[in-house]
Amino acid sequence: MFLSLVLIRAAPESSLVTNLPGFNGTFPSKHYSGYITIDETHEKKLFYYFVISERKPSQDPVVLWLNGGPGCSSLDGFMYEHGPFNFEAGKTKGSLPLLHLNPSSWSKVSNIIYLDSPAGVGLSYSKNKDDYNTGDLKTASDTHTFLLKWFQQYPEFLPNPLYLSGQSYAGVYVPTLASEVVKGIKTGLKPILNFKGYMVGNGVTDGEFDGNALVPFAHGMGLISDDLYEEAKSACNGSYWNPVSSTCIAQISNIDKVLNGLYIYDILQPCYHSPEASKSENSTFQLPPSFRQLGETERPLPVRKRMFGRAWPFKVAVRDGIVPSWPQIHGESLPCTNDEFANSWLNNEAVRRAIHAEQESVIGPWEVCSDKLSYKSDAGSMINYHKNLTSQGYRALMFSGDHDMCVPFTGTEAWTRSLGYEITDKWRQWYYDDYQVGGYTQGYAHNLTFLTIKGAGHSVAEYKPKEALTFYSRWLDGKSI
Repeated sequence: MFLSLVLIRAAPESSLVTNLPGFNGTFPSKHYSGYITIDETHEKKLFYYFVISERKPSQDPVVLWLNGGPGCSSLDGFMYEHGPFNFEAGKTKGSLPLLHLNPSSWSKVSNIIYLDSPAGVGLSYSKNKDDYNTGDLKTASDTHTFLLKWFQQYPEFLPNPLYLSGQSYAGVYVPTLASEVVKGIKTGLKPILNFKGYMVGNGVTDGEFDGNALVPFAHGMGLISDDLYEEAKSACNGSYWNPVSSTCIAQISNIDKVLNGLYIYDILQPCYHSPEASKSENSTFQLPPSFRQLGETERPLPVRKRMFGRAWPFKVAVRDGIVPSWPQIHGESLPCTNDEFANSWLNNEAVRRAIHAEQESVIGPWEVCSDKLSYKSDAGSMINYHKNLTSQGYRALMFSGDHDMCVPFTGTEAWTRSLGYEITDKWRQWYYDDYQVGGYTQGYAHNLTFLTIKGAGHSVAEYKPKEALTFYSRWLDGKSI
């Protein structure tokens, strides 16, 4: 107990969060938030919210959490997924949401940092707007700089195991960042980070694997018929992500029509929209861009606002040098969910003061996904990143909500299997809460684990919080899931 108290007192008191508007009660652990300046000349600053573990903060891992996009705020994960609070609508219209303690918060078993990255995302910013032209490799470098500087402010956490985590486009953020961290460790860059591994949920990984995942997923889920599946497989020779024949394109168009009207981030959830909108040619219910030649170009593209309340995780195809607008890709009138709670809370002056964030008058409004960035997907496939990291002994968990049609589990299952690692834990159920089946898992050599979460969508902890905390805590503790 004495060690825990020393640990808490060592953190910078100027960053301590003492209260949060909408919450009446006592925090179950200490919270800290604020900015880390990663470039003094540009005044480039990344915002973080740090929740100390409710268990054993001096021993529990430090976990960095990144949401996807690219360009979406990790405070989305803090508010809607596995942060310390659940949010409820205010008592009167226009009032701030009410905060209640989240019994499935990941801070139950870990110290966790929610980071807005890169600059221009969420509450992070730069005085030099050129910094908003960025990409995979620069983002990884900047986030590594953040970690080094963050641990200089919180040196008491340096002995703790460090894990990197995220979802969606963080399937790129996490392995590229992990690679930077490992390089820094090898070259003796100070401070030395105690990096142990990483986890990714429904993560973008590889154009071919991700792009070919949707048709088998849709067939397996009973969304397309056997006949339509066989016709598409024959016409496309099993390669759907880059159709080259008119017959294949026609079959993909047929699949697109059949899937129209589904909420792609969780096919079990309803999506409320007008019949007129669903029939529109510009309907939001189009196959994911991953399904349409993901990775066709490395030209930069503006980051789009999130669709249906979740970050669209793929790069869109650029034709004739023109990046299509968000309405051209997705339409505008079909919100399945919204960010009302997050927008009203994070754009409130008192909240900004409480979390030590700049006011809206200085850096603009908080948006779940930034429209400030011009982002280049320049790291390529993540397959070799995963091979290099796992072959060096770093632990890796790839988890997938099995009802996500945006980054289907079928793609993640395929690429993890493609590494050719020996299977050390054959396909089996995993359990939670008195032997309820939580999903399925398969373990490989080199500490690689593939895991599904039964009934979960794209943002696993949002849909299945109890199951998510179960596998998260077991994996971090090195136990069998």
